[in-house]
Amino acid sequence: MKITVSFIIALLCICATAFRLADFPSTDITNGIIKAKLYLPNAEKGYYRGTRFDWGGVMPSLEYNGHSYFGKWNQAPYDPKLHDAIMGPVEEFVALNFDQAKAGETFVKIGVGTLVKPDNKKYAFATDYEIRNPGKWNVTKGKDKVEFVHELKDASGYSYIYTKTLRLVPGKPELVLEHTLKNTGTKTIETSTYNHNFFMIDNEPSNENIRIVFPFEVTGEGSGFGSIIKPAGKQLVYTRQVVNGDQVFSSGLQGFGSSAKDYDIRIENTKSKAGVRMTCDKPLEKLVYWACPTTSCPEPYIKISAAPGKEDKWKVSYEFYTF
Repeated sequence: MKITVSFIIALLCICATAFRLADFPSTDITNGIIKAKLYLPNAEKGYYRGTRFDWGGVMPSLEYNGHSYFGKWNQAPYDPKLHDAIMGPVEEFVALNFDQAKAGETFVKIGVGTLVKPDNKKYAFATDYEIRNPGKWNVTKGKDKVEFVHELKDASGYSYIYTKTLRLVPGKPELVLEHTLKNTGTKTIETSTYNHNFFMIDNEPSNENIRIVFPFEVTGEGSGFGSIIKPAGKQLVYTRQVVNGDQVFSSGLQGFGSSAKDYDIRIENTKSKAGVRMTCDKPLEKLVYWACPTTSCPEPYIKISAAPGKEDKWKVSYEFYTF
């Protein structure tokens, strides 16, 4: 084989990328039924250093019974500060005081820190806001769980201790995300949070083999609804494969009630016969849906509230199964 300069450069790039991927702070967890990898928060070396999503709980892989559920869905060139350079059942909190802050002042995003508002434009999740105060992260690793604690003390009056534990349930194919938000500031925290659920079940593209099932008759409008994906009773079903250039998005699916029992969502790969059921102990506030060629994402929102000195708790469960 003829070795050229371009070949050597390409080989060096591959080696550098492999080293970089291996160098991200991470840990593995298992309960003997499920095994998963998590990337850990780190301001210098962390896989995700953007300002959109909570830094705790980035999960590049989860395997159960020979099936895979997460992976690198984003096909853009990797940048740790890209707003969606992230994987797994990751969560975002709505910014606390963005609208009240003036240009040059700060606002708070739980799980990220104190950020700078650069101008008077509306909040945009794709913006890489300057992090003025990253707070303090503490991570406790176990065989079948990881606890993330993010503590932020902010001069605006919004301060908190946010504890998030990802735990595999003993003897069950189940992942639980347990949250506690303790308000240590002087202002009441009123916000919303959602899980983006970047599922890639067995790397199946977003197509007719993927279905999303709800406990209620679902309706919805938006980009691609009715042409690429459509409500069908208690399901969302694809009419064709999602391809590059498609827009599949609904800002609010309808049909759910005020009880937590309606936060009961399944996404299934009918080709490989693998699925996952998502439940929560809080009721839905809103239900967004988004998809691209590589991932299909029901995004359930819930409300969070904690007066000064008080705390709010919630739990999201993921039950993995085959059928």
